[in-house]
Amino acid sequence: MKHLLPDLMSLLRTDMSILDSGLSMPVIPSTTGLADAIPLFNTSPYLLIQDDGPSLGYIAVSDVLQEMMHAHRLMEAYFETTLETAGSALTLINEEAKVTYWTSGAEHVFSINKKDIIGKPAADFFPPDRLQSLKTLYTGETVYRKQHQPRPDLFALINARPVQLDGRIVGAVAAEVDITTEIRLHQELLHMTSKVQHLEKAVARLRPDSDPFARIKGSSPVINQCLETIRKISTTSATVLILGESGTGKELFAKAIHDLREPQTAPFIAINCGAIPGSLFESELFGYEKGAFSGADPKGKKGKIELAEGGTLFLDEIGEMPLELQVKLLRVLQEKSYFPVGGTRMKQASCRIIAATNQNLLGMIARNQFREDLYYRLNVINLVIPPLRMRKEDIYELTQTFLQEFSLLYNRHIELVPPEVFKLLFHYDWPGNVRELRNVIERITILTTDGEVKPEYLPDSFISSIDQEQPILQETLKLHSQPLESGLSPSSWGTDTPVPSHEGEKDESTDSSTLSYQERLDTYESELLLQYLKTAGGNKRTLARQLGISRATLYNRMKRLGL
Repeated sequence: MKHLLPDLMSLLRTDMSILDSGLSMPVIPSTTGLADAIPLFNTSPYLLIQDDGPSLGYIAVSDVLQEMMHAHRLMEAYFETTLETAGSALTLINEEAKVTYWTSGAEHVFSINKKDIIGKPAADFFPPDRLQSLKTLYTGETVYRKQHQPRPDLFALINARPVQLDGRIVGAVAAEVDITTEIRLHQELLHMTSKVQHLEKAVARLRPDSDPFARIKGSSPVINQCLETIRKISTTSATVLILGESGTGKELFAKAIHDLREPQTAPFIAINCGAIPGSLFESELFGYEKGAFSGADPKGKKGKIELAEGGTLFLDEIGEMPLELQVKLLRVLQEKSYFPVGGTRMKQASCRIIAATNQNLLGMIARNQFREDLYYRLNVINLVIPPLRMRKEDIYELTQTFLQEFSLLYNRHIELVPPEVFKLLFHYDWPGNVRELRNVIERITILTTDGEVKPEYLPDSFISSIDQEQPILQETLKLHSQPLESGLSPSSWGTDTPVPSHEGEKDESTDSSTLSYQERLDTYESELLLQYLKTAGGNKRTLARQLGISRATLYNRMKRLGL
């Protein structure tokens, strides 16, 4: 508003006759500015204007004062109207921490009349520790859109800046917008969203999922290859041997094979060969007749093979099966028949068998711990489940799935998983595979009470891994270029297979080195969402249901990613 100040030459008087001829007047050129001219009035009420020629006239101090007073009133009117139009609660305190300005917006927000507060210390009306303007006055701190709580019942967003004059803080200005209603509505929305998620989860449990692969999360090439192998397996009734490290979810893949090739009513019976004592194993597997041994059920008991009739028997941890029982299982596989314990009548085994192990069966055969003939009978078709370190691009999707599961279970609302947490998850080698990831997500869900996951919620082993500087995109490129062979030797588990470099393949990690971690993560998430959207036929409602999120969440996420 400096243009409102008077121009010196606009106040020029040319009638020299009214001046006292004996009066001494300072002489200044016509180009003199107002700021330079004002100090000269200390010696005379008039200033003579003269350039190279005769005098042009004079300036009277009374004219200058009158124009400056008018300019001050104009500036004050403009200033006050501007502040009142801004709509926020704007306050100003002076060097003595007293309120010198208080808008009608401040009256509305704080329910304090301006005539009651102006000229009085701000600390008389608010707790000093909650007054951002006082902190700004004393420290010079500038804040922008900071959530602020001047009273226990009031939430506001505040902007605050110090007022400086000649390098010295002479006051502070604070502009606050009341967001109490928005905060309460947001809390109610979170509460209702949690209830809706609980209901959706309950409905999902009651409604059988038609997709056999629904519980297998991930879209990495190695997982897609596994799913393609399962589709081929499902067209046959052959025995399947699933190989994979502990925690990779072998039973999920076994169940997917069962769901694809069996009727919906067909039983899926799982037995953990490592969890049953050897003395009870035979009766558990084959059942027993009444009176077969002391302490037995007088009515007898059906074995797992009979319970799985018309469906699938899943033998988990087959490497733990006692040697003497391996012979009997081999007979079941070869002749499709068996005798219950204490029985004299042969029964038919009309179930399909899937076995799984995390052990090197070939090594066990060499040590006479597993029968070679049983191995080849089981290994008609094998399926190798990749460890999590070979499919790290699936960590994001798995994390979101587990977060949703445990946030419902423990009534936690997770608003944000920051990039630094995902960075730690991606850098970790996951010796416990997907089971370990699930346990870690359960841990951080329990510890997250304020809606934001923090790195310190992770186990100590994750925090130390942040020092490993291995670019995430480079890891992803390696994972995409590493083939997964169905007949991969179990002896290679637990070792990192070198990734061959493909001739002519562009090193994308070099081009991406300038990207921030968040940009890389957003790029990957965009590609993943587009891939899923294409699979869903472009139907966002279907995609949201498949991802286990609301449509609003999907739309917001796609909008943030520019999709």
